[in-house]
Amino acid sequence: MRIAIDAMGGDHAPDEIVLGVMDAVSQIDDLHITLIGDEKKINPLLTNTTNIDIIHTEEVITSEDEPVRAVRRKKNASLVLMAKEVKVGRADACISAGNTGALMSAGLFVVGRIPGIDRPALSPTLPTIDGNGFLLLDVGANVDAKPQHLLQYAIMGSIYTNKVRGIEKPTIGLLNVGTEDGKGNDLTKKAFQLMKDAPINFIGNVEAREILNGAADVVVTDGFSGNVVLKTIEGTAMTMFSMLKETFMSSMKTKIAAGMVKNDLKGLQSKLDYSEYGGAGLFGLAAPVIKAHGSSNGRAILNAIKQAGHMVEYQVTETIKSTIGSMEQEKEEKE
Repeated sequence: MRIAIDAMGGDHAPDEIVLGVMDAVSQIDDLHITLIGDEKKINPLLTNTTNIDIIHTEEVITSEDEPVRAVRRKKNASLVLMAKEVKVGRADACISAGNTGALMSAGLFVVGRIPGIDRPALSPTLPTIDGNGFLLLDVGANVDAKPQHLLQYAIMGSIYTNKVRGIEKPTIGLLNVGTEDGKGNDLTKKAFQLMKDAPINFIGNVEAREILNGAADVVVTDGFSGNVVLKTIEGTAMTMFSMLKETFMSSMKTKIAAGMVKNDLKGLQSKLDYSEYGGAGLFGLAAPVIKAHGSSNGRAILNAIKQAGHMVEYQVTETIKSTIGSMEQEKEEKE
């Protein structure tokens, strides 16, 4: 299995990227990784070079760059060269913790879409109370979605959750303002009807307040709403821990209490950290493309590599392609 990784993308690149890569090649059999980036910065960090290659470039797409323009103009940027490795078949999948918009652009313009998929979806797995997590898509790849797009998201999410996460018949919920049939705007009403007739385990509408309780294995929404949900969850978790820290540090009594529950709080923080599940997959592209969190540490990169590996091993892209192809053929026959 061959994975290309943007070594210069993310807040802690290339240090944490390299650490995650070295952990991955030591844990995963038959894994070969190509790091793309400045070899003068990468080489001093490599204490193990087994199954690790470097493609040297000093050009980088930053968070300040306009995504589409940067991908087109910075042809030797680490993120663009990473996507090209997949395009020409030298890598089976790719991972970057860099500019999200640029990665989506490189995914579309360089890697390309699966035939029949109108728009890709950015799809992280988020934590639930029971620890199983749920897939949320889309969280920002396509803010102006159509009903057909949401149907495709549901199908891709179902296939990924079945193949990679091992859930036999994953439940699919449509994010809405109420659980009753017929709720929502024109987009959700039409998407609801399409999902009812699709080859998925659709359970109907779900509300945002229930998704962290495990209301569905896959929650489908448009990119605008999904991004708002994702940022709200992130912000709530950060605020909650900030308030807890402030409370525990307010007096000697609470400081003693904090010492007694320190390990339990770390466990809770880990449970709420969605990087434990890997990165956000860009579903709908011709090969697995993973967006790791910008603040990813070595462990998060390791998990993203495992995630990409599972997508390759269980042929997620191929299954999406064949499923969409069959649906398109059935549609043509009916017409």
